[in-house]
Amino acid sequence: MDRLVIQGGHKLNGHIPISGAKNSALKLMVACLLTDQPITLTNMPSLADTRFLAQLLETLGVEVYWPRGESTCHLNAAELKSTIAPYDQVRKMRASFNVLGPLIARSGHATVSLPGGCAIGARPVDLHLQALAAMGADLKVEQGYVKAAAIHGLKGAHINFSMPSVGATEHAMLTATLAEGTTVLENAAREPEIEDLAVCLNSMGADISGAGTSVIRIKGVESLKGTNHPVMPDRIEAGTYAIAAAAAGGDVTLDGCPVEALGALISKLREAGVTVDADEAAHTLRIRRNGTHLKAVNLSTQPHPGFPTDLQAQFMALMAIADGTSVIRETIFENRFMHAPELSRLGADITVRGQEAIVKGVKHLTAAPVMATDLRASVSLVIAGLAAEGETVVNRIYHLDRGFERLEEKLTACGAHIERRSGEEE
Repeated sequence: MDRLVIQGGHKLNGHIPISGAKNSALKLMVACLLTDQPITLTNMPSLADTRFLAQLLETLGVEVYWPRGESTCHLNAAELKSTIAPYDQVRKMRASFNVLGPLIARSGHATVSLPGGCAIGARPVDLHLQALAAMGADLKVEQGYVKAAAIHGLKGAHINFSMPSVGATEHAMLTATLAEGTTVLENAAREPEIEDLAVCLNSMGADISGAGTSVIRIKGVESLKGTNHPVMPDRIEAGTYAIAAAAAGGDVTLDGCPVEALGALISKLREAGVTVDADEAAHTLRIRRNGTHLKAVNLSTQPHPGFPTDLQAQFMALMAIADGTSVIRETIFENRFMHAPELSRLGADITVRGQEAIVKGVKHLTAAPVMATDLRASVSLVIAGLAAEGETVVNRIYHLDRGFERLEEKLTACGAHIERRSGEEE
């Protein structure tokens, strides 16, 4: 099993290119099921998750041409040979569940496994199913599968989400493009990835307005066509490297950065004493910290445009070496503090009380072997390792490969001493 070995204490200096957004790419790939014409996605991140989804799409009959090492993915769902998404594929990644609605919209029926459990909480799919049912899908859950049919087609509906779920908003939006009539989504999630999906779908001939706001309207059309679409840059990857630069110290510029999507993080970094130069026009974010002490900052995760839950673990690693005490409140997912005990192994002083983590900054972290528990927790340990004294070993890094493209390469290019090793865990 692969692990990362990090020699801490080296400042980061240089440029880091930001890859395409994983959370956007996955839903854009699913959009190919809505048309019999080819779709080409550029700026595609080659990750474990995107490759898993490509395999599932091939199982359904999609022709996928995406050579290793290339950032252009060609998808052609001219003919679907199956409408069954099996458990052994869906369980690997929750986003796979979003094939359900497009399959119903395209074929009138589908059988899709419920996604497996998740380390960061229950993350139920109730809102997804409620939205599909509102559009006229007949749904039955049997033996761990959702069996769905809409023999007479889907109808537009008024859907008011009980909470702004990103996955349910995207799923409903995808499905409603081919439903008869108009669908209105209220209390919709507002994340930038939803806007990216709407741009792609509209270029395919959909009629979607309001994406990026809490009310989205989708006027159904009879059919969609193919398109070429660039995947938006990954704001979570960009935020992660920004925090890494702040923790390790140095001077790092993020190129191709979605600056406008990172307002909440930029504000908190500045509050912590980090120098941040943001240039929206040039799509660059420059992070500088040379010798200045970090200040403790309180934060609460919130739906966009608030502070992202997907950057909470990384920011906790930064606060572990800040002067003073910070309180980090997690409001999106229960059980998303599993990185706290591992950070404590590196000398962090963290106390978890329900949805809050109290982080008392220490003068320095000390290297130790640690274990990754989920994607964002994994990279928080990498950030801590960059700032720690000595050699940190991060085990079970397959989580990292789900969401970070060429992480070691990008960090090494800026002066980090980090390498991947295979073999038994230490």
